[in-house]
Amino acid sequence: MDNIIDISLMQIFTAFIFVLILLIIVKREHIGGEWEIILANIRMTVQLILVGYLLTYIFANPNLVFTVIILLLMQGFAIQNIYGRINKRISTDLKKIVAIAMFTGTTITILYFVLIVINLKPWFQPQYFIPLAGMLIGNSMTGISLGIEGLINGIKDNQAMIENALMLGGKPELITKDITGRAFYQAILPTINSMMGMGIVFLPGMMTGQILAGAAPLTAIKYQIVIMLGILGSVTLTVYIMIKWGAKTFFNERSQISISQN
Repeated sequence: MDNIIDISLMQIFTAFIFVLILLIIVKREHIGGEWEIILANIRMTVQLILVGYLLTYIFANPNLVFTVIILLLMQGFAIQNIYGRINKRISTDLKKIVAIAMFTGTTITILYFVLIVINLKPWFQPQYFIPLAGMLIGNSMTGISLGIEGLINGIKDNQAMIENALMLGGKPELITKDITGRAFYQAILPTINSMMGMGIVFLPGMMTGQILAGAAPLTAIKYQIVIMLGILGSVTLTVYIMIKWGAKTFFNERSQISISQN
């Protein structure tokens, strides 16, 4: 659009003053982590530039194969990021559940969103499909990471209670019902909180981006409402699948608790 304000290379460089301010603070206060901050900003810049050139080509040459490949790559990187975020060692079985939950929950939500809600034609149109899929996958990645933390901590903190209940003949799924419920709520809470403050406390990124690009505010609002509902659905499905199946990996075939993941 003609009214979009372009940003020059020099203007981008001036924005890095905020990184310098952060480095000065952590250096002066002896907080540490300077190199991690520098590396994070370098990676962000390089990755976004590369993605920018890639998306420019893909948007100009829409293709089903390209869209599917990018979707699989986004899901693959998201799953690897989840593994990297979990400091605790998790079992191979739980890792498989995480991958299945992430792929299944996000794919179902993305396809429903583009086919039913937006009615995108063709459905793989990359200019819409890729940004929307990225938002759903990114939020689901955060939700699953929080869900795993809540599940592991809940079982670890209540290990003695669980073992006593098992000795009394309790079933694992009933014993861990409160734990899985709390883990699920903990995982979806950031999404709920974001929805609570949206529009009054802050303007969300997608809506802001559309308004800056020249879209009418009401059009941007409609898109933001449906994308937030899509995010809620994706986070809900992925976390629910992960927690319901993931909780079972803490018990063996004899319904004995396994502490290898704790």
